[in-house]
Amino acid sequence: QVQFVESGGGLVQAGGSLRLSCAASKTPANFNVMGWYRQAPGKQRELVASISNSGSPNFADSAKGRFTISRDNAKNTVYLQMNSLKPEDTGVYYCWGYIAMYARDYWGQGTQVTVSS
Repeated sequence: QVQFVESGGGLVQAGGSLRLSCAASKTPANFNVMGWYRQAPGKQRELVASISNSGSPNFADSAKGRFTISRDNAKNTVYLQMNSLKPEDTGVYYCWGYIAMYARDYWGQGTQVTVSS
């Protein structure tokens, strides 16, 4: 029953910024971990950034120093602030959440991010 509403994707020039938002609803419990996966054309889906329910973040090497992840537990929402975007950041970004009590991963429908050079 968990549902995600993702927003903030779009087309941006290299060096620009985007802020992705993902609001969850119908959650039986808080997500122990939330994050964003990226799937580039012809590539496997990879974890870009994640954040625990206590606010501890982790980033892929490609995102370190440029991206910031945050969450608002009261709003059941996770954000990804992407700065200094590069063409290689292009892909479909999927909101992701994990609820330990069900040992299950939940996925959003994805939002397209395109960075032009």
